[in-house]
Amino acid sequence: MRTLIRHISRLYGILDTNQPFKAGADMAHFPYLENAWLLIEDQKIKDFGVMPKEDVQSPAHDSDRIIDATGKMVLPAFVDSHTHLVFPASREEEFVMKIQGKSYEEIAAAGGGILNSAAKMALTSEKDLYKSALHRVQELIAMGTGALEIKSGYGLDLENELKMLRVIRRLKDISPIPIKATFLGAHTYPQAFKDNHEGYIQQIIEEMLPEIAAEGLADYIDVFCEKGFFSPEETERILEAGYKHGLKGKIHGNQLGLNGGVQAAVKMGAVSVDHLEYTGEAEIEALRGSKTMPVALPNCSFYLRMPYTPGRQIIDAGLPLCLATDYNPGSAPSGDMRFVVSLACIQMKLLPEEAFNAATLNAAYALNMEEELGSISKGKIANLIITKEIPSLNWIPYAFRSEWIDKVIIKGH
Repeated sequence: MRTLIRHISRLYGILDTNQPFKAGADMAHFPYLENAWLLIEDQKIKDFGVMPKEDVQSPAHDSDRIIDATGKMVLPAFVDSHTHLVFPASREEEFVMKIQGKSYEEIAAAGGGILNSAAKMALTSEKDLYKSALHRVQELIAMGTGALEIKSGYGLDLENELKMLRVIRRLKDISPIPIKATFLGAHTYPQAFKDNHEGYIQQIIEEMLPEIAAEGLADYIDVFCEKGFFSPEETERILEAGYKHGLKGKIHGNQLGLNGGVQAAVKMGAVSVDHLEYTGEAEIEALRGSKTMPVALPNCSFYLRMPYTPGRQIIDAGLPLCLATDYNPGSAPSGDMRFVVSLACIQMKLLPEEAFNAATLNAAYALNMEEELGSISKGKIANLIITKEIPSLNWIPYAFRSEWIDKVIIKGH
């Protein structure tokens, strides 16, 4: 099956090299061709270029399907490298508590937060969990997301962590977009271990990880490295145990303060360190020269009225930056990458080009998929967005919440 998209007003996100991500000043470059065409064959980008003159042989002559994109733009589909979209129920009661002025810590102390979802998780069947999660995945695809990461972490015991990861595996098997699974047993301490942190860490290392590895349920291991949760030293122990089972590392870090999460991520060679609402010169210096991708989650800052990741400072320091949704029922109940891009421009002072690079190529790197997704490159999977007729790339984050997507193409379909 060969599909030709032609008369593209602007074809954005072109990358002709094997560059794995963009950093610093290069993030402001989101290359494009005007009046372009793009050919898809066998689910991948076969070729692209500037539209030929009418009297010149063109790819249209041997295409099975032709899509006219006159006046429209084509972009790489979004990659969302940080979600918690497998969850048992919404938590709008906590939304009211936030309005009343309760802090993240106060809500958690009252039995809300992660422990709220964990209690509901134990009462939810795998079938119901899968059904609700599949619906969310389908919604996100319609919003332009072409690849996802999904974490466990609402189980907090062997049975329910395995249940979550098995649901993620079922989603992987049926979803038209790539999905990566992350084991986040170290999300918080369950009630039974609130006074025995070492006991829970041992359960993660000695009971959960061997079972997860035996079933091949996860690609990554993640830890919530924050004061009151897991210390940098505990985080390193848990990541090291995960590495022994073939899982790559990720870290939730610096959401609640300068608690050493960034330094731990760099020391352990984690693929990414996510949140970074609190980031200073020491964190930037730690990241400089590392292969760890800093990931900003502006949905969470917006919803919790917390500081935003200093994305402008990070980029100006010559570092890369990734954007993701943090889709979860308690602190970021939306998986809309379009809104994330707008927030990054409005609140974090990213240029539109920087925001799109952060949400595509750099996000693919944060999932070790930069060779398959994230740019318009020959041989990459044809996961694309065709816009409606809009005036410019800048208009997309400017006109936040506007419905600017005309079509989403996944694997050429």
